[in-house]
Amino acid sequence: MPAVAEPDQPPVCAARRGDPDAWDALLRRHQLPLYAYVAELVRHEQTALDIVQETFIAAARHLASLRDDAKFSSWLFGIARQKCAQHWRKPPRDHEPVEELADVLSDDADGPRDWLIRREREEEFFARLAELPEPQREVLLLHFLEDFSLEEIADITSAPVGTVKSRLHYAKRALRQRLEEKS
Repeated sequence: MPAVAEPDQPPVCAARRGDPDAWDALLRRHQLPLYAYVAELVRHEQTALDIVQETFIAAARHLASLRDDAKFSSWLFGIARQKCAQHWRKPPRDHEPVEELADVLSDDADGPRDWLIRREREEEFFARLAELPEPQREVLLLHFLEDFSLEEIADITSAPVGTVKSRLHYAKRALRQRLEEKS
């Protein structure tokens, strides 16, 4: 009788057992989305990189406490949110603002004119986004840029789902108004 191949185990299970390849896969999958989220919250490139690194270190230390491997992403973003909160409690330091996420998101495939127009729109969007209160900005980022469900955002932010819905509603409305005012 031929041997039946076992399905691949999720990288979270393998990472829990200490498999470096599994950790590498988790890092590669979550590094950029986590950085984009943190960078938008803390607005400083080096601080964002430090927080992402601290987040992965904390995740490695506490992976055994994760009860549902399917919730690894929201659990990881929750750790990053806690690290951002710890950062905000520290006394402020003078630093230069983080480069716009538009640099990461833009695509040079079009001509220079198209690229400049797209870049201008992205800069305007992120400038208006930065004007929102942090709780509203956070839910917009998690929902639209990181594609988390309302329930996952509730887990990440430690807020009830109803609060997340409310923040998302008011954030979309405020962002729409700000963008229309600039048009």
